[in-house]
Amino acid sequence: MNYNNYIKDGLKVSEIGLGAWQLGVGTAWESMTDSEAIALVHKSLELGVNYFDTAPNYGRGTSEERLGKALAETDRNTIVINTKFGHTDKGETNYSSNSIRTSVEGSLRRLQTDYLDSVLIHNPPSSYLDGNKNDHYEIFERLKDEGKIKAYGASLDTFDEMKTFISTTNGKVIEAFFNIIHQDAGRAFNMAKENGVAIVVKIPLDSGWLSGKYTAESVFSDIRKRWSREDIKTRVMLIDRIKGFLREGDDLVHTSIAFCLAYDAVSTVIPGNKNINQLVQNIESTKNPISDELRKKFENLYNEEIKKLKIPW
Repeated sequence: MNYNNYIKDGLKVSEIGLGAWQLGVGTAWESMTDSEAIALVHKSLELGVNYFDTAPNYGRGTSEERLGKALAETDRNTIVINTKFGHTDKGETNYSSNSIRTSVEGSLRRLQTDYLDSVLIHNPPSSYLDGNKNDHYEIFERLKDEGKIKAYGASLDTFDEMKTFISTTNGKVIEAFFNIIHQDAGRAFNMAKENGVAIVVKIPLDSGWLSGKYTAESVFSDIRKRWSREDIKTRVMLIDRIKGFLREGDDLVHTSIAFCLAYDAVSTVIPGNKNINQLVQNIESTKNPISDELRKKFENLYNEEIKKLKIPW
């Protein structure tokens, strides 16, 4: 496992992190048992993962609770915990600055820790991103001064959002929606690097499409049912195009994650892991870096063909 810089004077983070949405009870995926969730976290630690990403609304607080339980015996100084604000443990959305402290204190309690390495505003409306027009960032700064958090940031999807956030706040972490099919956020990577903002890549496998397991006949009953039949048809076509760039023996999952790791602005990538086998497979991606030639081919594919299709997430 390789480790990259995250926040100033902070611990370096594993280039593959554990996204903990699936640890929650009653998530859109089939829920894990308590023992399965803890085993997944422990296996992550064994394999060198030290970055853990969660949020209050993942399983209505149960992801944080299980993560806290699983990490309780681990030296806190060897791990990095990131959580979020804006989607509550009650299943509601609340971006009011008056709720920041309550949210952070609830996360601290559920995670059984006295500080958080980072807290991100969870996919907020764009009106909350301008630090000159919102008092959220003053509150986050006070929480830093109190030692309850080490850094703050936002979970964002587009270049425009990232540009506004970086240029108007002192936030130092962005969780960015980025993969071979969705590359708009990548336009802000240099800006992030110049301003000392760490990039965490979310959804690197495009909600499973870049695993290669879906077809034109796939039917979705969970959150993925948002895709129309036309969306599915378009994605199938794009996956075929992407596979056409691979050499014999190349693995689509490994290549897709390696693509995200090819950018030096990226600190860590958090693919979904429904079980230990997927976790091991995702970590295998670090063993085969993508070539500059192939990375540029995927960039050209996006710029010349994919971008104009305006593919929904």
